Amino acid sequence: MSEPILSIRGLTKTYKGGTRALDSVDLDIRPGEIFALLGPNGAGKTTLIGAVCGLVRPTAGTITAFGQDLSRDWRSARARIGLVPQELATDMFETVWRAIAYSQGLFGKPYNAARLEEILKSLSLWDKKDAQIRALSGGMKRRVLIAKALAHEPELLFLDEPTAGVDVELRKDMWQQIAALKQRGVTIILTTHYIEEAEEMADRVGIIQGGRILMVDEKAAMMERLGTTEAVIDLAAPLAVLPSEIAAFPVELGEGGTRLIYRGGNGQGGGRAQVAQLTQALTRANIGYTSLDIHDSSLEDIFVGLLGEKEAA
Repeated sequence: MSEPILSIRGLTKTYKGGTRALDSVDLDIRPGEIFALLGPNGAGKTTLIGAVCGLVRPTAGTITAFGQDLSRDWRSARARIGLVPQELATDMFETVWRAIAYSQGLFGKPYNAARLEEILKSLSLWDKKDAQIRALSGGMKRRVLIAKALAHEPELLFLDEPTAGVDVELRKDMWQQIAALKQRGVTIILTTHYIEEAEEMADRVGIIQGGRILMVDEKAAMMERLGTTEAVIDLAAPLAVLPSEIAAFPVELGEGGTRLIYRGGNGQGGGRAQVAQLTQALTRANIGYTSLDIHDSSLEDIFVGLLGEKEAA
């Protein structure tokens, strides 16, 4: 396995007044992956990004990017990192072209009009190149932020809530843009409130709460290990007790014996296979049913469940 493109060890940030935004965070990011960092508001996502991008000074810990210690070689490493911030922090009276050209030179890249044109066309901004940023829609302004971050051709790109405030159609369009960046070899770390965004794009998922990483895993492995299938079966006639062949499944009776509730398996199909076996067992036991509703847990279900367990602990 290749060396991490970003390695974080013991990263801690305590603000004046004692608020601990990050608490001994360890995290490795692999080259070429899309890594989604999920967590509620105030979990530490933006602070973590700010620490890597030089916007927040850590209280303790180390950050190594491209094999360089950011505390010593910050300038050269930072030139290889792009950031799309959550806030629309840009000169609203500047034109799109000038704003992106400025970002290209900010990290020592020579002016390259062809590269700027390529970026603007890829983000459907070419016809807006001479428009002032203040005249753009919210979604277009978000695209300008992405264009600014790409202008110096970063190898590691942070997207902090990249699709916040944009409509569903534009969000899916931007997912395609992010996937295209990965195809070009850019490593992407994104934070998002839209968990379907992580489910759609991420290779791995990290969950952060209270400044601590609760879990990091491959998305598919996380869903297979923690995901479940739930099936609700409405029975044709109420049951007082479950026959032994039905009770052998992870089921319980509800609604006065008129409903059978199954919870088991995993989110990758194992549960559905067992539900099929359950319905066959019901038929063999001459237990009729009128409806079957089946649902596999999503990444959002897993996320909410993990945070609930943490709060209850």
